[in-house]
Amino acid sequence: MAVVFKMTNVVCESYNSSWYVFHNCRLKAVGRDKVVLNINETILYPVNNAQVHLKMYKRENGFKPWLLDTKIDACRFLRRRYDPFAKIVYSLFQPFTNMNHTCPYVGTQIIKGFYLKPELLLLPFPTGQYMLAIRWFFDKKLQADTNVSFLFVEDF
Repeated sequence: MAVVFKMTNVVCESYNSSWYVFHNCRLKAVGRDKVVLNINETILYPVNNAQVHLKMYKRENGFKPWLLDTKIDACRFLRRRYDPFAKIVYSLFQPFTNMNHTCPYVGTQIIKGFYLKPELLLLPFPTGQYMLAIRWFFDKKLQADTNVSFLFVEDF
């Protein structure tokens, strides 16, 4: 059985550059079947109230909402992992980031060399193209979007 689990696109957008700045947000091919994600961002003021809205889309004649949609209190989640979907997403990128402490968040936040490992994915996925949309809210105001598209193919 062969599994292809590969990122195909990433889009990062800040809506308030006086608070949240992306310095780098890109994919880099490091091998035939391996693409790594690097994000370097700076939070300019301390954040004590952060919410994250995670939503999964599947490509079916355009991206359509698919199965997973959750909003979490990021500060509470990092103290105690209470949301199952967010737990799966966080477990995928946690070894590649410095965003592994509780609030307040301030300064440089990095995801470096992140790649998708099929063995860490705890949900069964049908073959297809997907997009994970992450919306970042500080003090209930939308600050940024991070959208990561990926391909999942399972060959039996």
